[in-house]
Amino acid sequence: MRDKEETDIHWMRHALRNAREGGAAKGCNPIGCVIVRDGMVIGEGHNEVGLRRDATAHAEIVAMRRAGAFLRGAELRGATLYSTLQPCGMCGMASIWAKIGRIVYGAGRGDVHDMYFEGRHLNTIDILRDAYRDDTSLCAGVLAQECAALYFPPGADIPKERRYNC
Repeated sequence: MRDKEETDIHWMRHALRNAREGGAAKGCNPIGCVIVRDGMVIGEGHNEVGLRRDATAHAEIVAMRRAGAFLRGAELRGATLYSTLQPCGMCGMASIWAKIGRIVYGAGRGDVHDMYFEGRHLNTIDILRDAYRDDTSLCAGVLAQECAALYFPPGADIPKERRYNC
């Protein structure tokens, strides 16, 4: 089990580097993702919504697109997705459709400001657990504090012009 934890920490640090790169780039945000299969990166990225003017260019989607291009197919069976932030509903469902076998994330819904997630107290983890497939496993809280430090904390007073998803 220790090897799996060390592996998760290694790849989450990789996702954190992607997040920091996104945080420094114009039109991007500090959410990072890396997709690994058989010990090899098959796709990675950071949030590029503003850069691409594409509401679907979340870090996980960017990484899935790159993984699909690398593999020349949409199925990512056997892969693990590492994200610095709990995947939103869109990214969670895309992971299911891509047949990603495992999702590992750092900061969870309670670790960051609620603007990063869907309203109405919808928890995307419930969607993943109850979705169409039962062969997707989840691991939460890997380097959670380090990941959460990239984002606004819960209850922060954020100026409207800096708010997302509101």
